[in-house]
Amino acid sequence: MTHSDTPVIELRGTKKYYGTGDATAYALRGVDLKIYQGEFVAIMGPSGSGKSTAMNIIGCLDTPSEGQYLFEGIDVGSLSRDQRAILRRNYIGFIFQGFNLLGKTSAIENVELPLLYRGVPASERRKTGMEALLSVGLEQVAHHTPGELSGGQQQRVAIARAIVTNPLVLLADEPTGNLDTAKSIEVMELLSSFNRDHGITVIMVTHESDMAAYATRTIHFRDGVIDNTEHKAVP
Repeated sequence: MTHSDTPVIELRGTKKYYGTGDATAYALRGVDLKIYQGEFVAIMGPSGSGKSTAMNIIGCLDTPSEGQYLFEGIDVGSLSRDQRAILRRNYIGFIFQGFNLLGKTSAIENVELPLLYRGVPASERRKTGMEALLSVGLEQVAHHTPGELSGGQQQRVAIARAIVTNPLVLLADEPTGNLDTAKSIEVMELLSSFNRDHGITVIMVTHESDMAAYATRTIHFRDGVIDNTEHKAVP
């Protein structure tokens, strides 16, 4: 894989802790990490290892206590809360284990939400939203509510919502955690295709090694630091 010299994501000596003195609890103890455009990275580790904290910092949902987080070379710590929100809205897509869909709202309206926040006109929202649903194979259920969809379909709607803005980075937090094996494979094939065919950088937290196998690099966290990194062999 080729990439530019500037990582899209870089953590430099990143620490996150809570409390002071003897009561200080560390979630991250000094993490150095570079992720380049077009990578598919899986982040693994036991509960309390720091992987979710790292993901929240990368997603601009949290800030480091010490160290730096750079997004395309920009020090995110120097940005205001509003600027971080703009970065999150314009460059990052999110997929969650729990789908996080609005229950009484149709699939297409759920997918359109990020475009609504951007102020995109209604006709353009609908066209772009339908294209996103088509890309996950769900255009036929555009007007169904989440309650009328299976778990796998709901997660695919959530993926369509995450990619409707054509984000630079897609963050997936346990995206297959609520799905059976067949539906999990469907979701992973989708994420792989967006990474491979559209060059979207995918960063996924998972505890399932068979799901992590779809990634090109797996990073293992333990006790707030990176324990080891595995690169997938290129056939």
